[in-house]
Amino acid sequence: MKIYTRAGDDGSTGLYGGDRVAKTSVRIQAIGDVDELNACLGVARALSTEDWSSASLATIQGWLFEFGAEIAAPPGSKFQETRIRPEHVVWLEKAIDEVWNPLPPLKAFILPGGSSLSAQLHFCRAVCRRTERSVFALDREEPVGEAARRFLNRLSDWLFAAARTANANANVPDLEWHPSKEI
Repeated sequence: MKIYTRAGDDGSTGLYGGDRVAKTSVRIQAIGDVDELNACLGVARALSTEDWSSASLATIQGWLFEFGAEIAAPPGSKFQETRIRPEHVVWLEKAIDEVWNPLPPLKAFILPGGSSLSAQLHFCRAVCRRTERSVFALDREEPVGEAARRFLNRLSDWLFAAARTANANANVPDLEWHPSKEI
């Protein structure tokens, strides 16, 4: 079987179930952003040497694949089903508490960086926020499940907490932002 089909040469792409839409559609933008976030998490997972982050990232990557499948099947499609459920959001909230509670309180805004894993997790958080915006843009045109929307919001929170935890575990201080002095 060949990897190329030439079917998208006209600027269209297939959705789950066979419908074709423009590659520039809001739905495809959201699907692409979910895919990019998943790839970004794959880099973080490759950088991770700790069981807590590697296992959590593996779980989240699987859920993001499900998320992409959910939004790839438009409302009314015979393949449309809810894949991201409230339990996923609850899992993230518990995971946030587990990694956040041992950390020292924040006293300043944090700049992305520190250890390599922390820097990548901060990058993933920024990609997650963009993904969230594109999913909400899709939701304005066609409904996206409430749990799916909430999932991305919690995921960005988990990524921030995980980035701080990665720094703490590496004995690298968070990079605090302080207002710049005049030049």
